[in-house]
Amino acid sequence: MAAMGSGRGTMESQKVQSEAVDRLKLLYPNVNEDETPLPRSWSTKDKFTYIGLSQNNLRVHYKGWDKHSYGYHGDDGHSFCSSGTGQPYGPTFTTGDVIGCGVNLVDNTCFYTKNGHHLGIAFRGLPPNLYPTVGLQTPGEVVDANFGQAPFVFDVEDMLRELRARTRLAIDEFPLPDAQGQWQQVLHRMVSTYLVHHGYCSTAQAFSRATGQPIDEDIASIKNRQRISKLVLAGRIGEAVEVTRRAYPGLLERDHELLFLLKCRQFVEMVNGTDSEVCAEGEEESETEGSEGAGAPANGVATSVISHTTRANGQPAPHTNGVTEVSEETRDGDVDMTSPANGAHTGGGLPLVKGMPGVTASVAALLPRAGGAGCTRASVERMLAFGRELYAMSQRLQHDLYHKAMLEDAFSLLAYSNPWASPVGWQLEPVRREAVCEALNSAILESQGMQWISPVEACVSHSRELLRRMARAALGACAFADLPALLRR
Repeated sequence: MAAMGSGRGTMESQKVQSEAVDRLKLLYPNVNEDETPLPRSWSTKDKFTYIGLSQNNLRVHYKGWDKHSYGYHGDDGHSFCSSGTGQPYGPTFTTGDVIGCGVNLVDNTCFYTKNGHHLGIAFRGLPPNLYPTVGLQTPGEVVDANFGQAPFVFDVEDMLRELRARTRLAIDEFPLPDAQGQWQQVLHRMVSTYLVHHGYCSTAQAFSRATGQPIDEDIASIKNRQRISKLVLAGRIGEAVEVTRRAYPGLLERDHELLFLLKCRQFVEMVNGTDSEVCAEGEEESETEGSEGAGAPANGVATSVISHTTRANGQPAPHTNGVTEVSEETRDGDVDMTSPANGAHTGGGLPLVKGMPGVTASVAALLPRAGGAGCTRASVERMLAFGRELYAMSQRLQHDLYHKAMLEDAFSLLAYSNPWASPVGWQLEPVRREAVCEALNSAILESQGMQWISPVEACVSHSRELLRRMARAALGACAFADLPALLRR
């Protein structure tokens, strides 16, 4: 009996379900459910966040509070944490009050302020990736927000100074083993290797005498690197290449990419007027003696085919492809440097520089300008010939996008009547020599079996990377570890 009754009940249930399915098909007889399924419940995706579903997604209910939501209510002064049940926290607030909310990412806490007064910690152990929200209850309510466009009523800057000082104190007081002055020796060694690495020969020798730190590199080699660095920083790349070849034979022949970098910079310095390759024939340049690691001429420019000039008012005079026609009589006065619009040359010349793609006819304006003091047609032609050799050299290299862009930027300088004011004029800035100087210095050191980077710079790089990793791991204290400030001490 029980078995029969059970079977009859199952059959009746299936009949009801079948009737339900049939009823939907009766209402929509021509619907292909493989393409467009008929709706049998509420969608679990297309709904508001605070709407909940139950009973086979047929019952709808309002959830209320979202998980990981936090608030401070003005009507009762309670704080609410992922729940509709609040806890007493602070005073109530109303029209005219200024309420601030701050999230401390160092210790993952949240606090509120009222009219500039700190109300204390409201929540602890906050999750990451929070965003600000404002809830309005009555029609006509208005809230003005300040995300830093105006000074905050609460002195948040003072709070930041306190957090920064606390982090700095934790760093300063971090215990380190110091057996018999070991850390002092390590620091002295790092300073000594830094001085040697950058070629500060006299300073390194004086520091060695004061601290007893040995100098691992031969003094003559340090002085050679110092001289080469001075030449590069002065823009005299051609001379630097020759000194490098004499002092360190085979280095540049083995490192083709470094040589290409130097040659590209040399071409830029030709346009700039500082490289000796374009100086007038018979003119001699004396090596400038200056402080260690520097060495640019007093005015930053050597006399050459492309030279800077100055008007009487102290402003730089215009250039025509960097070529100026300056005589002794007009050197300190106004110089008429007018030229056709866009640097176009109306006389005869070269429509294109053979083997130097992308260089327009304006380079021909260099030629009729030749003939002034320190400026000859032969000098201009030497520069163009150098450019053709540089292009041929680039073809022998693995022609990646980096080398191609470097070459195009350098050659593009010739397409402007005033390259210093052109979109590619940034190449002519003296600061651009520093990266070339460092690359050459590092290559020389590496060829001598020494580290290409000094321990001090390696330590700074490691520290920066550590701070970046801490930031990605949401360790907020790293925001107050001010590495540049520590280095300035």
